[in-house]
Amino acid sequence: MLAQSIRASRQALARVARQQPAFVARRTFITPTAVRSADLVQDLYLRELKNYKVPQVKASDAEGSVQKFSIPPTPASPEESDIASELKSYETQTVEVEGAAGEDGAALPEEDWFEEEDEGTTPAAH
Repeated sequence: MLAQSIRASRQALARVARQQPAFVARRTFITPTAVRSADLVQDLYLRELKNYKVPQVKASDAEGSVQKFSIPPTPASPEESDIASELKSYETQTVEVEGAAGEDGAALPEEDWFEEEDEGTTPAAH
């Protein structure tokens, strides 16, 4: 039975091969369908780039843009006699402390910031 089916398939293949014309394999080159059109703006830009000449730089070109450097004058030194008198007045100056005795000599009462609670008293229960 297997032999008959193989024979039948061979005969069918032979019949199909006779009916169709021979298949010829061809190589084809695929070209894009849109034709590349010339880009006028790009062509103009490239032409101008090729024709551009860089101007020569001269040393005198920076005359109006750059200022001449001049060393600033040295500052005047303070007089040493003034420093000595100012230092003496600073040393003799009285120091003002907030909370200290005023001009009349009365001292302000000193506040005790740390007060201890008595251990004998117990807080009332709420």
